[in-house]
Amino acid sequence: MKSVPFGARSTADNVLAGIDLTGKRFVVTGCNTGLGYETMSAFAANGATVIGLARSMDSARQACAQVSPGCVPVACDLSDLNSVAAAVQTIRGLDAPLDAIVANAGVANLRSLQTRYGIEMHFLANHLGHFALVNELTSQLRDHSGRIVIVSSSASTTHAPAEGIMFDNLDGHRFYKPFTFYGQSKLANALYAKELSRRLSSRGIAVNSVHPGAARTGLDKTMHLMLRFLLSPARLFMKSAAQGAAGLALLAASPRVAGISGEYWADCRIAKGNPLLEDVGLARRLWEVSQELIVRQMRLGTSALQLAA
Repeated sequence: MKSVPFGARSTADNVLAGIDLTGKRFVVTGCNTGLGYETMSAFAANGATVIGLARSMDSARQACAQVSPGCVPVACDLSDLNSVAAAVQTIRGLDAPLDAIVANAGVANLRSLQTRYGIEMHFLANHLGHFALVNELTSQLRDHSGRIVIVSSSASTTHAPAEGIMFDNLDGHRFYKPFTFYGQSKLANALYAKELSRRLSSRGIAVNSVHPGAARTGLDKTMHLMLRFLLSPARLFMKSAAQGAAGLALLAASPRVAGISGEYWADCRIAKGNPLLEDVGLARRLWEVSQELIVRQMRLGTSALQLAA
């Protein structure tokens, strides 16, 4: 790996300075706010075409219009497998190869239990929706240069359950704690990146997960109001959204990290994540369970596209 002269206070623009992305095509989820918006902006500023995904078409259109005429808006609600399927069809319909996918969108610390398809919402929106989306788009990635970036969090270590993934409580029926379920979903993101890296190694596609650091984004809007109030002084010391996006941009587009795959990153450096990331059996089981959950919804007629085949 070439020397990476970036750190916690670098921005997405910093890590891409001088890199010509003309002719490159990127997918970014959660393009309408925070890290996704800053990542999309940095790609577009360097000449890339960006396919920007947001929960609604209005949000995607507005964000893409603000950034560049070269940004393509696509609606994708990651908690709705029909919406994910439609987004996949739209992106495939563009009939152009992809250089990188940045799986950024997510929800955090939902104050009360929410489920859909019998699946707790953090796990569904943060992990399962991206699992369905990314798996169906890997065929569009260029061999030997394509990249996938999965946004995780330090919560994957500090708040995930001791066993890693509560396979017997994915619907929250036994208990529900917001931080625990958020941490579980972020560990699932990192485990998925590890397993996907192994599965795509023969194609030379790099897959990494990244903790963007505590950044001032809109992700805390789903927290309880009192918790947001108590945490508000800490925002003074948080990264800006542009600084939080630096790791995403670095891993998706910088030649400095070419060929590196299967790692967990923080502050533009390879970092030590949850020890469970080395549990190949756990990662494989998560893949199999995730695939089974999606196939089950297909059989129930929920999804319009054969996802995670």
